[in-house]
Amino acid sequence: MIICLGEALIDMVLREIPGGGEAFLPLPGGSPYNTAVAIGRLGVPVKFLGRFSRDFFGEILARRLGENGVGDDLLVRTDQNSTLAFVKLEPGEEPRYVFYTEGTADRSFCAADLEAKLHGGLPPATRCILFGSISMTMEPAASTIESFVLSQGRKEAGPVISFDPNIRPFMIRDREAYIRRFEIWLSAVTIVKISGEDLDFIYPALGREAALARLLSLGPVLAVCTLGPEGATALLRRETGPLRVSAPVADLPVVDTIGAGDTFHGALLAWLEIGGRMSRAAIGALDGGELREALWFANRAASLVCGRQGAEPPTRAEVEALHR
Repeated sequence: MIICLGEALIDMVLREIPGGGEAFLPLPGGSPYNTAVAIGRLGVPVKFLGRFSRDFFGEILARRLGENGVGDDLLVRTDQNSTLAFVKLEPGEEPRYVFYTEGTADRSFCAADLEAKLHGGLPPATRCILFGSISMTMEPAASTIESFVLSQGRKEAGPVISFDPNIRPFMIRDREAYIRRFEIWLSAVTIVKISGEDLDFIYPALGREAALARLLSLGPVLAVCTLGPEGATALLRRETGPLRVSAPVADLPVVDTIGAGDTFHGALLAWLEIGGRMSRAAIGALDGGELREALWFANRAASLVCGRQGAEPPTRAEVEALHR
């Protein structure tokens, strides 16, 4: 089972209304939330750990989890409002965001919530913990998740820890302080999945190959970089030096890219879980062909979601039916 934790919010997406100008359409979102839905649609056991509002937006978020096979018994419910993220899409450009987070439910995730739901221990079937994104820029959620992830990642027989920074620069007031914390998180991480744009933000003086190698040197077993239409590249830790593997995307029309990185991350973890490779040792023992197949599976899932409006991840059957 995979546990996802971090932000769960409402994306207010700007849409053209025929004959009525523009309006914002509320859609469930948040990077860890989208990844949980992607994992659930691929048929892999998954739960979301976090703090949800009881407002009608929170009900939308909780209902979507249930509809997609994501366990909700680790949710804490509160009267605080849901986080809102206003999104503007421009053809050929990355989405632009404005966030409303002050005092909201997911931002307020705290140590007492962890204790209330986990009682000092993980559910017995837990093999992976996923975290990241803007939840790591908002307090108290960031410190709560940081403490939890570091404690789990440093256990000798602990679960796989998978991290996607999914950086939104305007959410980071002190870049240097963020990077210091980012590198501490990497010390406890098994997998880091990062976009090329995020690599450029973290290590602007390095080329992407050197930046990815830098990430691997800080602790992870596997570092994966998504490169949009250029596919994905991964470095796997080896005693003799990193194993480098790449895989292409599927050649499909692109409607928008919302949820593409989240779907890639979820599909990568789902591939590991489905194949019985969800452990630190098993990930480290992957050969080049297996790692390439994992990346290709994740790229197919991401390509499919790019062909749809919004974060609507594919099922396992849809991914497996898509060939080169």
